[in-house]
Amino acid sequence: MILVTGASGFVGQHLVRYLSARGAMVRALYNSREPDAALKALPGVDWKRYDLLDIYDVEEAMQGIDEVYHCAAMVSFEKNDRAWLLHFNTESTANIVNQALDQGIRKLVYVSSVAALGRTASGNLITEEEQWEESRYNSTYARSKHQAEIEVWRGIGEGLNAVIVNPGVILGAGDWQSGSASLMRVVNKEFPFYTEGVTAWVDVEDVVRAMVMLMESDIEAERFILCEGSHSYREVFTFMANALGKKPPHIKANALMAGLVWRWNALKMLLTGKRSTVTKETANTAQRKCYYDNSKLPNYLHDFRYTPLPETIRKMADAFKNSYK
Repeated sequence: MILVTGASGFVGQHLVRYLSARGAMVRALYNSREPDAALKALPGVDWKRYDLLDIYDVEEAMQGIDEVYHCAAMVSFEKNDRAWLLHFNTESTANIVNQALDQGIRKLVYVSSVAALGRTASGNLITEEEQWEESRYNSTYARSKHQAEIEVWRGIGEGLNAVIVNPGVILGAGDWQSGSASLMRVVNKEFPFYTEGVTAWVDVEDVVRAMVMLMESDIEAERFILCEGSHSYREVFTFMANALGKKPPHIKANALMAGLVWRWNALKMLLTGKRSTVTKETANTAQRKCYYDNSKLPNYLHDFRYTPLPETIRKMADAFKNSYK
C-alpha cells in the first residue's frame, strides 16, 4: 500500500492519478482541501482526511503502508502566516518521519523545493551540495522547507530509506485560481509587467515521473534538483502569452515599482481581506536571478528526460483554453 500526503494538492493530484493508472493501491490523505468527484472515483484510491500535526492520526494513517510520498505542505508568502508555515511544514514532516521509522516503511520520497537550497547574492550556479545560509533573500517558506528537510535527514541518519526532490516552480494544468497554474490566468488578462528575475521551472508530470522512478530505484540518502532549466519570468510569461494568443508583458517592473505594487496589494488585502499573489516576499523573489544545475537526476536515472518548457506551457495553455470555452 502506498501513502500520499497532500493528495488533493497540485502535485498530489497528479501523482495519485499516475499511481492509479498504474494499478497501485493508494491511501490518499487530505485535510482542508477535499478531493473532487473525479479524484474520488479513481480506482484503487482510498481517500482519508487526517491531520498531520496529530501524531495519533499519522500513526493510524500509516498502518499497513510500504511506501510514502510526502507531498503535503503549506505554501504562503503572507506575513501573517509565517509562524504557522514554519510550524506546520516542520512538524508534519517530523511526524511522518517518526512513524516511517517506527513502522519500518520501505522508502519515503519527500517533496521539498529549490527554495530549501537557499538564495544568496552571489549568483553562483546552485547544486544539490549547496549549504543553507541564513539570508535576507530567503523567504519564510524557504526556511520552512529547509527545516522540514532537516527532519528527513535526521530520519535518514536513524536508518530511514529516503530521498528528497527539490522542484523549481512546478507548471501544469490545475486550479487556475491558485498556485503556479494561476500565472496562466494572469497572463491571459494581458498583465503588462515583467521582471528579469530568473528561477527554475519544471513540468508537474516530470516531477511525478521522477518521484516514482526514485521510489522504485535503489537510490537512497540523496536529494535531486528537478528543473527543465533556469528561465526568466519575462521569458516564461512571454511563452504563455504567445501560447494563449495574448499580448506579452512589455513593461519592466524594477525593484522600486515592485515595492510599490506589493505595498498597494498589502493595503488592499487589509481593506478587503482578499489575498494577493504579490507580497513583499514574492516581489523580492521575482527580482532575484537564481540558476540551478539540473544534471544530477539524469545522471542517476539514465532513462529520465525533462519536458521542454515550451511544450509544458503549450499543454497548459490548451488545458486553460478548454476550461474556459
